[in-house]
Amino acid sequence: MRIAVDAMGGDKAPLVVVEGAFDAAKLYPDTTIILVGDKDQIEKVIAQKSFCLPSNIEIFHASEVVGMDESPVSALRKKKDSSVLVATDIVKKGNADALITAGNTGAAVAATTLKWRLLEGVDRPGIALPLPNVKGITVLIDVGANILCKPIHYYQYALMGKIYSEYILKKKKIKSAF
Repeated sequence: MRIAVDAMGGDKAPLVVVEGAFDAAKLYPDTTIILVGDKDQIEKVIAQKSFCLPSNIEIFHASEVVGMDESPVSALRKKKDSSVLVATDIVKKGNADALITAGNTGAAVAATTLKWRLLEGVDRPGIALPLPNVKGITVLIDVGANILCKPIHYYQYALMGKIYSEYILKKKKIKSAF
């Protein structure tokens, strides 16, 4: 598996993102992690931490960052070389299988919707959050990312959550009214 990681997204990036990527590279040696962001800043963190770049970590340069306080859509229009947009493109082109970002959620949703499009029958993307509980895991979907949802959107979120639970979490068929 190859994972594109927005190295510039989130609090204390790229430091904590690079540290996390190196930890993950050790735990999952068969997974390639592509750190996407300002190459000089990423390499500076690697040098400061005296990390040795493992064979399963690659760096892909992106010169711009979408800030947490920026309007997602206008930032993506202006910042064509932003780390989140470049990482999204890497997945779209088939050079990675997944994308991880701790950055601007609106920008991540806008970038993936713009580049990847939505599944047929889905009107709005929903962010799924697996939550541990005493009986295992519950999938909470949308987590407030969309405002002014219509009943059809809630129905679609429920279907997506059900499918995620069955196929990703390997839960037995969930009885529902769908």
